[in-house]
Amino acid sequence: MKQERSFPKACVTPKAEAAIKRGHPWVYADEITSFEEDAVDNGALVDVMSSKGRYLGTGFLSKNSKIRIRILASNANETFGEAFWRRRVRYSLDMRKTVMQEDYSNCRLIFGEADGIPGLTVDRYSDILSTEVLSYGTEQVKGYIYKALVDCLADDGVKVRGIYERNEAKIRELEGLPIEKGWYKADFVGIPDSTEVKICENGINYFVDVENGQKTGFFLDQKYNRQAVARLAKGMKVLDCFTHTGSFAMNAAIGGAAHVTAVDVSQTAVDMAAKNARDNGLSDRMDFVCADVFDLLPKLTEERADYNFIILDPPAFTKSRKTTDNAKRGYKEINYRAMKMLPRGGYLATCSCSHFMPNELFRKMLLEAARDAGVSLRLIEERRAAPDHPVAMAIPETDYLKFYLLQII
Repeated sequence: MKQERSFPKACVTPKAEAAIKRGHPWVYADEITSFEEDAVDNGALVDVMSSKGRYLGTGFLSKNSKIRIRILASNANETFGEAFWRRRVRYSLDMRKTVMQEDYSNCRLIFGEADGIPGLTVDRYSDILSTEVLSYGTEQVKGYIYKALVDCLADDGVKVRGIYERNEAKIRELEGLPIEKGWYKADFVGIPDSTEVKICENGINYFVDVENGQKTGFFLDQKYNRQAVARLAKGMKVLDCFTHTGSFAMNAAIGGAAHVTAVDVSQTAVDMAAKNARDNGLSDRMDFVCADVFDLLPKLTEERADYNFIILDPPAFTKSRKTTDNAKRGYKEINYRAMKMLPRGGYLATCSCSHFMPNELFRKMLLEAARDAGVSLRLIEERRAAPDHPVAMAIPETDYLKFYLLQII
């Protein structure tokens, strides 16, 4: 028997209609022309209609967010029950198994809108899942999603020991959600004794702390970009800035670097990086410095520090369009300093992980930094995030990571 569905209806502007037809799933508050919002619960499902009454899709209502509706699907017969979420999870996992293959054990399993599950990030670290929920509607159904993840991974031969929630981003407050973190409690998954788990990526072992590490514990998106660094590092003296847990630094060391200096402003991160280096038997070719990169680079330039490969993998300098200009200045400063320090023929790996810093602006910044440093650049490689972080072509916000390998000439 066909299940009946009846959702409140919200009419939207022609501009919003055009974006939805192109495949973008967000409807902003000022794009809604007709909707009795007060009569609808926050997080409820809403049918989105054109100005002429044509059905466009169904999504979650978020009363506190500028993104008022996040569209889930454009099937007018979908009921969005437990089976719907299980299908979404299975599709996401099947794609990762295909594109990641032997790296499926440590990868991003769900990447929000790119996987049709708004505002949800799920990273797998061996048998631990680390998650973040940034959508009010998704928060209400996360139990279905987590259960589907545990069951589907069991079908793949993986027993999930625990699910750790990293719901600390300020954007949750804009969704009307609390800031919190901790183990998810349910009868279908356990609670491990430790928040630390050991993983292996690119042949290197890492201790990942899902409670205290950045984001969900580790930056999985640079997996194959780190391999690109390793291929160039043989015999080099390498400076890895914003090292976090030492991932780029250790890939350079594994690649045969003569020596690697890893720098981070966080002593906790530096300690973890040093621990990872010891565990991989790399300590004899590495040293670790706790310092602010913005202060350190000018100091090293004055000292005529001898590096011929510098890696810049900073955190996102901007999380909104309003601060893009400030972010550009920050990116330019560190890239300018690195270009000034490097000799002719030296190499620079440089990144931005903010989608508010579009690729065109990032390239323009690099050229301006090179001009001011009095050097020219030769592009060796231009890369994106690993394929477990897929780009939804109609959603530019999912195309966030820029990675450049350059030579100074």
